[in-house]
Amino acid sequence: MTTVRLLYFDGCPNWQNAEARLRALQAEAGFELERQRVETAEDAERLGFRGSPTVLVDGVDPFADGTAPIGLACRVYATSDGLHSAPTVEQLRAVLT
Repeated sequence: MTTVRLLYFDGCPNWQNAEARLRALQAEAGFELERQRVETAEDAERLGFRGSPTVLVDGVDPFADGTAPIGLACRVYATSDGLHSAPTVEQLRAVLT
């Protein structure tokens, strides 16, 4: 079974949008969802955390472009409607199916 880990930090509420979208897809895509709070800059470095929210699918960030800095910051995602606080349901579905 696929494991999806949602990495976030308390200073950025954007992870809640990502979690809601992931939960909406969970039954359809059949994955286990875990949350992991990133608390320190050291944790961010160790985890390769490119901002909140970060979605890892079996340990891989399918949305990483390699240029985003690692650290405790809010992350934005490029979508067909511009920049948003979380991947769209369609983007998540594409990486989970």
